[in-house]
Amino acid sequence: MTTNSAVASPSPETTSALTYPTARRVEQTDNYFGTTVSDPYRWMEDVDSSELKTWVDAENEVTQAYLSQVPSRETMQRRLMELINFERYTAPERRGTRYFYSHNSGLQNQNVIYWQEGLEGEPNVLLDPNTFSADGTVAISGMSVTDDGSMAAYSIADAGSDWVKWHVRDVTTEEDLPDIIEWSKFSGAAWLKDGNGFFYEGYDAPEAEALKAANYFHKVFFHKLGTPQSEDKLIFDRPDDKELNLGAHVTDDGRYLVLYQSKGTSPNNEIAIKDLQQPGSGILRLIETADATYAPINNDGTLFWLLTTLDAPNGKVISIDLNHPEREHWKTVIPESKNKLSDISIIDNTFIANYLADAQSLIELRRLDGQLIERLKLPAIGTAYGFGGLREDSETFYQFTNFTTPGTIYRLNMKTRQSTLFRQPKLLFDPALYETTQIFYTSKDGTRVPMFVSHKKSLVLDGSAPTLLYAYGGFNVPLMPEFSSAHVMWMEMGGVYAQPSLRGGGEYGEAWHEAGTRLKKQNVFDDFIAAAEWLIANKYTSAAKLATSGGSNGGLLVAACELQRPDLFGAVIAQVGVMDMLRFDKFTIGWAWKEEYGSPSENAEEFAAIYKYSPLHNILQGTAYPATLITTGDHDDRVYPAHSFKYTAALQAAQTGPNPILIRVETRAGHGAGMPLSKRIEATVDQYAFLVMELKVGALGE
Repeated sequence: MTTNSAVASPSPETTSALTYPTARRVEQTDNYFGTTVSDPYRWMEDVDSSELKTWVDAENEVTQAYLSQVPSRETMQRRLMELINFERYTAPERRGTRYFYSHNSGLQNQNVIYWQEGLEGEPNVLLDPNTFSADGTVAISGMSVTDDGSMAAYSIADAGSDWVKWHVRDVTTEEDLPDIIEWSKFSGAAWLKDGNGFFYEGYDAPEAEALKAANYFHKVFFHKLGTPQSEDKLIFDRPDDKELNLGAHVTDDGRYLVLYQSKGTSPNNEIAIKDLQQPGSGILRLIETADATYAPINNDGTLFWLLTTLDAPNGKVISIDLNHPEREHWKTVIPESKNKLSDISIIDNTFIANYLADAQSLIELRRLDGQLIERLKLPAIGTAYGFGGLREDSETFYQFTNFTTPGTIYRLNMKTRQSTLFRQPKLLFDPALYETTQIFYTSKDGTRVPMFVSHKKSLVLDGSAPTLLYAYGGFNVPLMPEFSSAHVMWMEMGGVYAQPSLRGGGEYGEAWHEAGTRLKKQNVFDDFIAAAEWLIANKYTSAAKLATSGGSNGGLLVAACELQRPDLFGAVIAQVGVMDMLRFDKFTIGWAWKEEYGSPSENAEEFAAIYKYSPLHNILQGTAYPATLITTGDHDDRVYPAHSFKYTAALQAAQTGPNPILIRVETRAGHGAGMPLSKRIEATVDQYAFLVMELKVGALGE
């Protein structure tokens, strides 16, 4: 193996080519609707093979040897730790007389869960996941507290897995009960009003290896406290459709169990309701057709308020009376507006409606008849979320953040409608030195797309600034202004951080989302490429100084764009990406993404569209691709790590010129959720070291 000489920012023209570990090729072909497709690295789908482990270890050695050449790596690590080392809280939630919240003192690997009596009470540690494992890789993935605040069901994820194990803790004694629930996935815990048990979701124990096996037939179970899991009752399932995901929620009054059913990752869903006060009562199929999103907000007896996209892509609020559930009796309470209604709650018998206005939060308070009371004044342009609680509560809490403001918590008095500062982090940088603007650019087909651009106020627009372009563009997920210590450090280094709101996301409602799905997925790539071109045309940066980054669906995004426009980017960081778009539905929960991407093996038209952009299948031999860093976790059971392995091997084999193609495989890590802070810091520093090398970024303080 050969590496470059140890200089801070080697010139690509003088960098010697890396020698990569040999990746064996096999004669494997598949036929898709008459098209023969080669898959020479199919053997990499066996992620437990000794051959693959040898290859992964060797690739990690190449990557670390390359990145170790950056002298400022240790300086970046120290500065990032300084920027992250501030107290972080979540908004408190009241249960009975107790308040529950999480807290991180600064550099703890995992947040600690606390409870206290009243807002002025003494904090008590309820759960400290930092004690669960020596390396911090065991995390709390979910928690639900009984109405009286006496019991907490919490789920544990090991090494970032989607599989979780449920436990129950007595809040007063801070001791665990014997109750343990296994083989739960994509689940919450919905307690009965009396706290005697809870509903949860899961699958039958997989017969094959759990990391790889596809998961079908999601089910809702009920666990009664003090009984073994073997006695848990199956409450609801849909054996007629193995691809439905289920969810369960108990209404605040404790009377009804609301059962959600959605197909894969589609935002549309059905709803069934069971009356828990009527023993032996059947299940009412309230919404039998998943023709829109239906999200119950709250209820007053048999009257339910729901947020729906039915005939309203941006969302509206309707009411349904269970005594007259037919559609002709549904009433519109808050009509659709030009802004997307992303979330809504009822506190003090008042709607708190959280809208997205050009990817920023806009909060409206409305009466239960839908009439506007006022718009909540927010501290600045940014993102506000929270607003939880019960319908009769007279207070609620929310968190506000933007690109230079860490999560700051406010208490909203619903009687006076005044917000007061509740908890504010102390910062180790000066936010006044930076600015964020929102611009709008035109995509290939004329669509107007917004983008946030953040940087030092002193930035000179001469095309020389290293720029990090980050996006997602899928699954109805909106990218909002949000604080990141890593992005602050990037701006301290003279960098620009740019975040466009691509089609496929959730910034402008369901029509915006659908415009970037299935046969229209190319729109997402066009939007991203147009963002890069705008940054260059407007003298923020140049192609040689422009880096892209994205994770999961965003990893697919940046990989597809580097293949379509290799001339446009100086560096690419593709994290846990979906790279083999012809086989994404073969592993774990990948089949659920067919609602978003289409079905490559079942639909000829969708196969043809996917085949045109699938990263693994659009690599051209003898092409000079941008410097690329691919990242994945060896325990990723969301996006199976073979995606990244196969893409790396194929891209390394095709690359011409000196630009490196590297892969960084994190051990005891999954898709990203629950990753300990120490590992997140190491991963970020490695990514920035890569950018320092490839974009010739100056050291901190220059």
